[in-house]
Amino acid sequence: MNGILVVDKKKGITSHDVVNILRRTTGIKKIGHTGTLDPLATGVLVMCIGKGTKAVEYLSNDEKEYIANFKFGYETDTLDITGNTIKKSNHIPSAEMLKSSLNDFIGKIEQIPPMYSAIKYNGKKLYQYAREGKSVEIISRTVEITYLDIIDKTANDSYEIKLICSSGTYVRSLIRDIGYNLNTYATMENLRRTRAGNFHINRSVNIDDIKTGGYELIKSNLIPIDFALKEYDNFIVPSNYYKQISNGMAYKCKLDLNTGELLKIYCNNEFIGIGSYIDDDSFTGIKINKMLKGD
Repeated sequence: MNGILVVDKKKGITSHDVVNILRRTTGIKKIGHTGTLDPLATGVLVMCIGKGTKAVEYLSNDEKEYIANFKFGYETDTLDITGNTIKKSNHIPSAEMLKSSLNDFIGKIEQIPPMYSAIKYNGKKLYQYAREGKSVEIISRTVEITYLDIIDKTANDSYEIKLICSSGTYVRSLIRDIGYNLNTYATMENLRRTRAGNFHINRSVNIDDIKTGGYELIKSNLIPIDFALKEYDNFIVPSNYYKQISNGMAYKCKLDLNTGELLKIYCNNEFIGIGSYIDDDSFTGIKINKMLKGD
């Protein structure tokens, strides 16, 4: 079994719990995922199975889409409802004030990640320092928000928002900063990822169905590796070169492409893997970057 499975992670389990469930269900050890979701979060978790794990670096996973719920008036040490309240404010901005403020976060922004995160500092994860009561200087990082708007006002002090952002964006930090921008505090209460790159929630299967449907359900919902890599153009190698290309040998040819451009390589109606076009003094043609053909 080789391919990509889009799982709708439920609340209360870790991303690695999903890996373990799939390993037990399929009997396959080589399973991973492309982007962690915190236990509080639900939604799209892109799982790579078998040779799908070799395709991780080529999957379009840079852009994420989320639905988030938050509440004004308090801030916790984790920046979500799982933490302890450390700051409070009676100032509750109006919907009009919030909508205007959201425009300040569109585009590239500097963001300080949460102390409770898996980012490493001197070889140690930040949340380990936090649990020990130690503080360290967290370096800001550049992230990009391409869409940010209110979906609903769920209570006098609570809102649901939708955002599209770059990989590496912490929604907890964004909500904290929205609060600061409005001279108050805000804390995330729910988070649902509805898209990761090309992988949408409407193509997902949930954990409970996997537990009952087992191996066959996973197999029937598995996305072939080459289908998951739809942003790359196809290149078909002549069938008489099948043995050579299957063994990872380069194929000489002249194409109207930029050197280094990635392609999906096929031969004999079979997906071989990802290759790149090379045009320099030493070689002109296709070199195989990653062999992804099935057994």
